[in-house]
Amino acid sequence: MTINGTAVTERSTRIDWVDYAKGICIVMVVMMHSVLGVEKAAGETGFMHAVVMFAQPFRMPDFFLISGLFLAVVIDRDWRTYLDRKVAHFAYFYVLWMTIQFGFKAPGFAAEHGWQHVGALYLESLVEPFGTLWFIYLLPIFFVVTKLSRGIPPAAIWLVAAALETAQVATDWTVIDEFCARFVYFYSGYLFASYVFALSDRSREKPTLALIGLALWTLINGGLVWSGVGHWPLISLALGFAGAGAIIVMGTLLARMQWLNFLRTCGEHSIVIYLAFFLPMAVTRTLLLKTGVITDIGTISLLVTVAGVAGAVLIWRLALLLRADFLFERPAAFWIAPKKPAPALQPAE
Repeated sequence: MTINGTAVTERSTRIDWVDYAKGICIVMVVMMHSVLGVEKAAGETGFMHAVVMFAQPFRMPDFFLISGLFLAVVIDRDWRTYLDRKVAHFAYFYVLWMTIQFGFKAPGFAAEHGWQHVGALYLESLVEPFGTLWFIYLLPIFFVVTKLSRGIPPAAIWLVAAALETAQVATDWTVIDEFCARFVYFYSGYLFASYVFALSDRSREKPTLALIGLALWTLINGGLVWSGVGHWPLISLALGFAGAGAIIVMGTLLARMQWLNFLRTCGEHSIVIYLAFFLPMAVTRTLLLKTGVITDIGTISLLVTVAGVAGAVLIWRLALLLRADFLFERPAAFWIAPKKPAPALQPAE
């Protein structure tokens, strides 16, 4: 199925429901890391664990599907410009924030294994994504593979991608495993963009029907996840697409009503949050668990999630205020195909 490139081009300006959907996704990502981190440190689970498990089938599929949604607008650019916008851009932020994260964790690594091990681990992080940053490591690979494969029938690529997800490849190398598990969603966002927009349009026009669909999806997704079959081959693929569609519908309905505008803000700055949430998350988790002011693990997990999201936005604001823009905006020195006139910085988004 080919994409309606014209329709996507016309709608490639900032779209409210896309930001809402991205906002939901990034909050779920922060929630997952926050909840599992708290529970691992505490040695017990809380009420937030059920929310994380419910979102597991679609949390990353929707993020990748939306990431491929506007690819048709730029895929015909010359290779130099394309590599600048879709590879060098993310490579800059990966190396920068991998180094920042690594700096916080290096003393602990050194205490356990010595500084020689720390140096080797840093170099290894250039090929094996470090910590929470695997998403922006993988995106450039998806962009390049999609452009390189344009001469291959899209249906064949999609079927191979779906087969790779269904195979549930496990090599213990993040790049290979996550590529196999996620590429089908990214490519579907690119390939079926016109249908995604049609789903959003229909949801906006018929909100009651959309709400009924969301209620049914909630029951089915929850039932399959909690029965233990949500990760089975084909079922996981179906739940990934169903959940991605549900998040798109949710985003559309929220945008229609202009509710929960903080989610829209989170979506507009989703990469900013993704890059920086690790620090306020870790600090808040440590403080709450060590002080013992709050004992309920679910409540601690919720507070750590909020702190991760809000803290990342605060770090971004402070960086701009202190003129440390390079933390979230790519300096012109790191462009390989600058615009004319060349901008001083390119935002992480």
